[in-house]
Amino acid sequence: MLEVLEPATERVLDSVPRATAEDVDAAVARARAAAGPWRAVAPGDRARLLERLVGVMEDHHEELTVLEARNAGKPIASARGEIGMAIATFRYYAAAPERTLGDTIPVAGGMAFTVREPLGVVGLITPWNFPLAIASWKMAPALAAGNCVVLKPAELTPLTALRFAELALEAGIPEGVVNVVAGPGRECGERLVAHPDVAKIAFTGSTEVGRGIAAAAAQTIKRVTLELGGKSANVVFADADVRAAALAAPGAVFDNAGQDCCARSRILVQRTVLDEFLGHLEGAVTSIRVGDPLDEATEMGPLISAGQRDAVASFVSAGAEVAFRGQVPDGPGFWFPPTVLCPVAHDHPALHDEIFGPVAVVVPFDDEAEAIRMANDTIYGLSGSVWTRDGAKALRVARALESGNLSINSNSSVRVTTPFGGFKQSGYGRELGPRALDAYTEVKTIFYATEDS
Repeated sequence: MLEVLEPATERVLDSVPRATAEDVDAAVARARAAAGPWRAVAPGDRARLLERLVGVMEDHHEELTVLEARNAGKPIASARGEIGMAIATFRYYAAAPERTLGDTIPVAGGMAFTVREPLGVVGLITPWNFPLAIASWKMAPALAAGNCVVLKPAELTPLTALRFAELALEAGIPEGVVNVVAGPGRECGERLVAHPDVAKIAFTGSTEVGRGIAAAAAQTIKRVTLELGGKSANVVFADADVRAAALAAPGAVFDNAGQDCCARSRILVQRTVLDEFLGHLEGAVTSIRVGDPLDEATEMGPLISAGQRDAVASFVSAGAEVAFRGQVPDGPGFWFPPTVLCPVAHDHPALHDEIFGPVAVVVPFDDEAEAIRMANDTIYGLSGSVWTRDGAKALRVARALESGNLSINSNSSVRVTTPFGGFKQSGYGRELGPRALDAYTEVKTIFYATEDS
């Protein structure tokens, strides 16, 4: 059995069957058997089944919220929003089956047209930081396009994925269309990537693991979408609303206890307003309420595990100066306080490595060119923000930054309706938005001769 811990208590929350490579093979076989019938479901009927699934998820919104909050250690208000996003994602793609269109192309001697066809069986490997939300980004377009899925959630947070599979059956999704295998990545994930009957892998996780998946998928020429690590910059110019930028910065780093690949954990501030910015930031950070995830007033919960807490602590103990930090509860729980480091040496690992915890670094810059250079000085390119009242500067800098998702005078990264994905070693491919369907279909060109031979 797989024991699932509750991060806020360090106690066992549930025990679920521990999947093996043989279980992956069985799940793929079920998905393959269901693929033909699911593909044959008329687009309007598939849309109605997905709409029914949305309704069932809405009926169980609070149940899924509490389960996510306890299993992932996230504040219940955040969990409620994330489950809401999962529902919104399925609602968005429920309209897609009847809108997955091809093209007609003028050619000599007849006509040519394209159709989009499902890949077949798709393997989905998802992380522990946003368990059902990120799973929905992959499942919803894959199912809407007519694929069957085998989902491998993270070992630490499998509970909402397993419950989702039950709700899918309750909604009338045919057996074998949605399959969940809860087991270790080295066994279940690797088998899913290697399986010859899996046509595509969609993965969200670390850059290190993503490299291995890309290499292994090449052996069977699998399609791959990778959403990997990040070390995003939050660039604050002197002509910005400095107070607004400072008050917004904690949410961009400490949401989900910093366990977010979009976390804007490199805060670059123009030197002339550095002291003003830090003055506003200190109060915003030290007032963050860290505690019980089920308390509606909690703003930050624990880290996911003791190992993650130790990894985060190693960055703070590596010689950087702690400018200020928040408070955490006494007693059980994988707690770590929201922490700001400043000043930070150029070669300090906290400035370059993905910490995946509630630690931010604040670094001054002198001018626009230096801000761009510092922001781009990373192997990653996932998210980022630019704060300025100068519209031309905002667009110049946004265009110059090597990142897949940027916000101006905001720290928002993700919307159901817009593409999401990274540059450089933050991955490739895009999720969400209308183009996500392209990643779960093949384009077939058909020529129809109209001239006598």
